[in-house]
Amino acid sequence: MDSRFDIPRRAAGAGGGGSANSSPALGAQSRRRKVPPRPADFKLQIIIIGSRGVGKTSLMERFTDDTFCEACKSTVGVDFKIKTVELRGKKIRLQIWDTAGQERFNSITSAYYRGAKGIVLVYDITKQETFEDLPKWMKMIDKYASEEAELLLVGNKLDCETDRIITRQQGERFASRISGMRFCEASAKDNFNVDEIFLKLVDDILSKMPLEVPNKELSNSVLSLQPEPEVPPELPPPRMRCC
Repeated sequence: MDSRFDIPRRAAGAGGGGSANSSPALGAQSRRRKVPPRPADFKLQIIIIGSRGVGKTSLMERFTDDTFCEACKSTVGVDFKIKTVELRGKKIRLQIWDTAGQERFNSITSAYYRGAKGIVLVYDITKQETFEDLPKWMKMIDKYASEEAELLLVGNKLDCETDRIITRQQGERFASRISGMRFCEASAKDNFNVDEIFLKLVDDILSKMPLEVPNKELSNSVLSLQPEPEVPPELPPPRMRCC
């Protein structure tokens, strides 16, 4: 065989040897274990309710994904997104449920009230009927939700100020009649007050929880990701939060 061909083979072998010499370091690096993320201290369920078209989906998507869709389709039944936040030195995994506003879905969405630690009730400041529907939604809360659930009333679409029909004072008056309900106005489109809505609600929830309780004892605060039944097997007696 022509000796000219032996030289490249030896050179290739030498190069391969060099790679072999560096492989232990590479191997060690590849074997280096990644530090797993710290598990959540709390897992909380928040639901967003309100009439059709008030911007429930837009608020959820702005908070979880920082996105806004001008032509959102109406939610069918329920949808949810996950977001992890840190408050009070704790890591909280939020499961945020977006519920359909049409009455025909009430038998489905009512099942999601039971496990909710926080409820965001939304109306559209440019549509009178969505504000007039608020007592109806309060009846749903009184019938299905825990009395301990934190409540927040949100007047959405503040970006449409020129088309406003419902004044801020009207929203404040309604919230003041409901025990423990907070109120604010927001714009999912302009990303105004959206983070504040959810973070303040979570902070209110945490303020009532024993933050040092071990995870295994947080059964009442941990939300199973398994789907809820369509109809609650047992319903708590109705409360009279609403006038």
